[in-house]
Amino acid sequence: MKNLTRRQFLKSGAISAAVVAAAPIPEIHASQSRIDNHLATLIDISRCIGCEACVDACQESNQDKFPKPVKPFPAMLPSRVPVEDWSDKQDVRNRLTPYNWLFIQHAVVQKDGQEMELTIPRRCMHCVNPPCVKLCPWGSAVQYPNGISQIDPELCLGGAKCKSVCPWKIPQRQTGAGLYLDILPSLAGNGLMNKCDRCYNRIADGKLPACIEVCPEQVQTIGPRSDIIRQAHELADSMNGYIYGETENGGTNSIYVSPVPFEALNRSIDKKTGQGRPHLKPVTDRMDQANNLAAAFLIAPIAGIASAIGRFYKLAKKQSHGEIS
Repeated sequence: MKNLTRRQFLKSGAISAAVVAAAPIPEIHASQSRIDNHLATLIDISRCIGCEACVDACQESNQDKFPKPVKPFPAMLPSRVPVEDWSDKQDVRNRLTPYNWLFIQHAVVQKDGQEMELTIPRRCMHCVNPPCVKLCPWGSAVQYPNGISQIDPELCLGGAKCKSVCPWKIPQRQTGAGLYLDILPSLAGNGLMNKCDRCYNRIADGKLPACIEVCPEQVQTIGPRSDIIRQAHELADSMNGYIYGETENGGTNSIYVSPVPFEALNRSIDKKTGQGRPHLKPVTDRMDQANNLAAAFLIAPIAGIASAIGRFYKLAKKQSHGEIS
């Protein structure tokens, strides 16, 4: 920790003791009352024209949140830990990256005997009970009361547990950024994990997420989850269509409606899935699986304490840099 004096450490220590003692233990399962407060998004695939205005808006709105890596990167131990550097490829738009949190997926399918192309905005699904949040061993991810999940860039060590437990492998890592540079540059997670945070800061200010606000075709609608689920079923009934996201992984806050089965969409995009391109397969509830559930119970108190220590570290660092007195 740079320039952290003994006086500043002791001053922060009094606060940190209380913070650690009161460290919250994350809920393993979201209660129904909490789910009722979740914001969900309805994505009408039939309306999307693939113009990528949403992609541009996402990048512009979140530019300040993107990682700013320090080079050269520290040598990692063990050496097999991969370097994942997207800092010179920030213009990549055909997949998810640390600098591209939303992309348009293309599928060519048959409907009523005719070929049609559908375009699908893809980003974090914002699960009702997100494994990325509940299974992070360091408490680096949080789910807000409105259902939005976010990876805290000041607490994340880049260990990629969030990606390994995500059914869609959404989070992406950028080497050379994040907390690991300050504490264990050769032994920690090797970067910072990144994903869509639903423009949580815009929502807090009473604004729409950037991708929704800019869309010329009104592809997305945001609102209370119960209302969005009702609207999704009404829309699906009107087009004799199909729904994805209502029950996947125990339920998500991204509800897709398609005029063709999602199995057909997934077959079309299957050869292009993986490597930052999520699938559209059925997904069972990962948090109901015995191993993950057991891990969550073990991780929860440790993650709560680790998160509190991380908050203390952030406070101490800001004091050492004179950002707060």
